[in-house]
Amino acid sequence: MICNKQMPPDARVWVYQSNRALSDAELSAIKEAGIRFISDWTAHGADLKAGFDILYSHFIIISVDERQVAAGGCSIDKSIHFIKELEKQFNLSLLNRMQVAYRSEGKIKICNLSEFEKLIAQKKVDQSTVVFNNTISTKAAFDKEWEIPLEQSWLSRVLI
Repeated sequence: MICNKQMPPDARVWVYQSNRALSDAELSAIKEAGIRFISDWTAHGADLKAGFDILYSHFIIISVDERQVAAGGCSIDKSIHFIKELEKQFNLSLLNRMQVAYRSEGKIKICNLSEFEKLIAQKKVDQSTVVFNNTISTKAAFDKEWEIPLEQSWLSRVLI
């Protein structure tokens, strides 16, 4: 298995955020399923050089080194199907982009966008609160722009 750390800076990356922390049993089962998925993942019959990780018990990260084979529409659809299967099997929400993940008191917390807006108004989070920017699309962006202060994220333009 290739982990995302081994991917080149221009590799494509997709981040799927869980609505809750995964249990140890879920982490193990999902990691096994992820390894199987990327081992069999192809684009037009060609094997994709892909990576799979689960970080902080909340984030599933899939990456592809497209220098060898590009991930096209059908292969991306296969990855979405895989994620939807995980949602069903483990009763998760992984595709809800209206969920915000942030760090508070050393823990990762998840809430919906309207709740996060209230936290800002109540001054329970501020411009320096670390949020997870799941809109990134490359390994280089993941390394530099995934965990960032609210003031540097797309959320600040919407909420502040």
